[in-house]
Amino acid sequence: MKSRAFAPEKLDLAAFAHDGASLQGEWPAVSLQRLADAAAPEAPAREWPPLGWFLHGEIRRPKAAAPQTWLHLTASAQVALTCQRCLQPVHETVEVDRWFRFVDTEAEAAALDVDSDDDVLALPRHLDARELIEDELLLALPLVPRHASCPQPLPGAGEQAEPETEPRPNPFAALAALKRKGD
Repeated sequence: MKSRAFAPEKLDLAAFAHDGASLQGEWPAVSLQRLADAAAPEAPAREWPPLGWFLHGEIRRPKAAAPQTWLHLTASAQVALTCQRCLQPVHETVEVDRWFRFVDTEAEAAALDVDSDDDVLALPRHLDARELIEDELLLALPLVPRHASCPQPLPGAGEQAEPETEPRPNPFAALAALKRKGD
């Protein structure tokens, strides 16, 4: 039997899983536009190393159930985001290792996804693996990127606060005076 050729941008997922096929490759980070848009201005995505990815499809046959279509996705990227403390580029390694189960309809996927620890998606006619990989890498980005220890001192961090010359009045003193006046 002749092996089929599969393209990640237009992947026939049912055939890919049926064949137990695998694909892997590298893409320049700038080719994933939404991921590239997350780049720190001082370290644009065109300067990042290429991101690596791997896909493997399989059919699982659980007892007393219909065969299931599964896709294993791993991806890794080196990204430079803006540190939220010092506003300088912070380099992060983003890695994804996920399994996806595919079912026939969106309704079935929604019903199964609620009760399942696995990601359940509707089986498309053709899957754009590039888009799926980009989605997963975006979800894996840190919510608040920051250095463990910022390379430059933070603005105002080394300055001493001026000591107060007059003690501040207690804001509850006026309330206490009003309460006594009312009694």
